[in-house]
Amino acid sequence: MSKPPRSPLLPLETALAQLLAALDGRQLRTEMCSTLQADGRVLAQQVVSALEVPPQDNSSMDGYALRCADVAPGRALPVSQRIPAGSQGAPLQAGTVARIFTGAPIPPGADAVVMQEDCQEVPGTNASSPAIQVQTQPQVGQWIRRRGEDVTLGSTVLQSGSRLGPAALGMAASVGLAQLQVACKPRVALFSTGDELVMPGTVAPQDMVPGSIYNSNRFFLAALLRRMGCEVTDLGIVPDRLDATVQALRDAAQVHDVVLTSGGVSVGEEDHIKPAVQQLGQLDLWQIAIKPGKPFAHGRVDAAHFIGLPGNPVSSFVTFLLLVRPFLLRMQGVQDVALPSQPMRADFDWPRADRRQEFLRVKRNAQGGLDLFPNQSSGVLTSVVWGDGLLDNPPGRTIARGDMVQCISLGDLLG
Repeated sequence: MSKPPRSPLLPLETALAQLLAALDGRQLRTEMCSTLQADGRVLAQQVVSALEVPPQDNSSMDGYALRCADVAPGRALPVSQRIPAGSQGAPLQAGTVARIFTGAPIPPGADAVVMQEDCQEVPGTNASSPAIQVQTQPQVGQWIRRRGEDVTLGSTVLQSGSRLGPAALGMAASVGLAQLQVACKPRVALFSTGDELVMPGTVAPQDMVPGSIYNSNRFFLAALLRRMGCEVTDLGIVPDRLDATVQALRDAAQVHDVVLTSGGVSVGEEDHIKPAVQQLGQLDLWQIAIKPGKPFAHGRVDAAHFIGLPGNPVSSFVTFLLLVRPFLLRMQGVQDVALPSQPMRADFDWPRADRRQEFLRVKRNAQGGLDLFPNQSSGVLTSVVWGDGLLDNPPGRTIARGDMVQCISLGDLLG
């Protein structure tokens, strides 16, 4: 009896498009969040400024505010007032200067600031009236930050759907917002299946029984989920029984948006994820044209999304970054989820072309090129610890030393 023909491998772009399409029509859940606590959250409403920043012309230096026309070689200009930040100066008297500090408003009548290093203090008309001589010829407008040069009234300073970082939080604070409307964190349940899995700390390395392995995927997947702004429920290791797997999925789907597992979606007798998901909902098994990471599963258990990743650690790590990361970001309202890449020089040879799109673990070197980790096996987690990038190699392409290639920074994906 002949075997049924294999389904064609799905291109990564097609798989990602189908995965994101599963979110179409989903109502975005939002909440208010303290601006101080909003790092990494996704903004759900654009921020429009209700003021100008800065609100008035101010000094960008410690020094002296003056009229350029009053400056002449050897001329002593008396200091008529002192203006610290947070105070308001009086109009500047002609032929005088105002001692001014960074951030202080420019007094009316002044048209420049001279930094204190370019001034020399000289005796004034009396001991209580100091004066200065300016050692350089100032230009109108120098060292003055103009009103509204950063933010104008009514301008949009932060776009909805943007992921907030430290600079964005500072911008929100600069226009007076103590709270921001953000997307709710996706609630993700994470569990592992496999009686061969052992938690670090429960069994010493020398006491591991043959066939058992430490559960590394659980650790990096939990960390990746948190970096993507998720609330993670770690359900641990589920026994290799169909009834236990069904119960774990049913319970997780009740209170989570996503259930994520790695391994256990093949057709082996001990692989219970596939029949368990099919019993409770629906499951699509995809064979994706990427290396590493060909097997991938997506489906639904009640209202929750189910995602099944490959069991090999590098495959699980890479497919998370390529597919789960953009899925979770889009779930939070981020529209631009494209993989950020840049051209770089390969400082190695890769003579073995593959029919799949390859993601090789590479590292930038001191010469500005890329070095290749010598072992690209999907089970060698050392490659992603050592590397700082994924080289996106199209199907059927070999690489010769000196070729320009596309590199995806792991730092960009993990930030």
